[in-house]
Amino acid sequence: MSPKPMARPGGRSARVQASVHAAVRELEAERGRAALTVPLIAARAGVTPSTVYRRWGDLQELLSDVAVERLRPEADPDDHGDLRADLTAWAEHFLEEMSSTPGRAYLRDALLGTPESGNASRCSDYAADQVDLILGRAAERGEEPLPGREAVMDHVVAPLLYRILFRTEGLSPEYARGLADAVLKDAGR
Repeated sequence: MSPKPMARPGGRSARVQASVHAAVRELEAERGRAALTVPLIAARAGVTPSTVYRRWGDLQELLSDVAVERLRPEADPDDHGDLRADLTAWAEHFLEEMSSTPGRAYLRDALLGTPESGNASRCSDYAADQVDLILGRAAERGEEPLPGREAVMDHVVAPLLYRILFRTEGLSPEYARGLADAVLKDAGR
């Protein structure tokens, strides 16, 4: 059974999502991930297991949805006054957050969801939105030339995520700065 893509719910749907997500976080903290089951989560959330299955399909999809919400940035990237400083600071922060033990676990969970759920693309959208904000600020300041969003995604975000998930050696703030410098250099800056 394929779950439906997660839209931003409102009303009862939002309350159900919030209570189920909270139940997952609480139970994982109390009992560990291996102990999580749909009936246990549903009981904690005050819903029936069929509600969870109908909305998420299975435990893996639910954990993917919870992970995506945890990966949502809590704030806009800091404004340091110029593109190089903004992009470098953001790349370092992105690396720090995503390479932490919880960050890696959330990334893996997010990727375990079905393609139909859109969880992986929602994670990508979060990063792209932050890159757009950084590039938009630079454009407003009159900085040119600017790399495109896809260039930053392909040459900063993608290599960081690959290294975080598959080849952790060499991960450092210097590595993140080097990626940011390279994409800016390619853009003629």
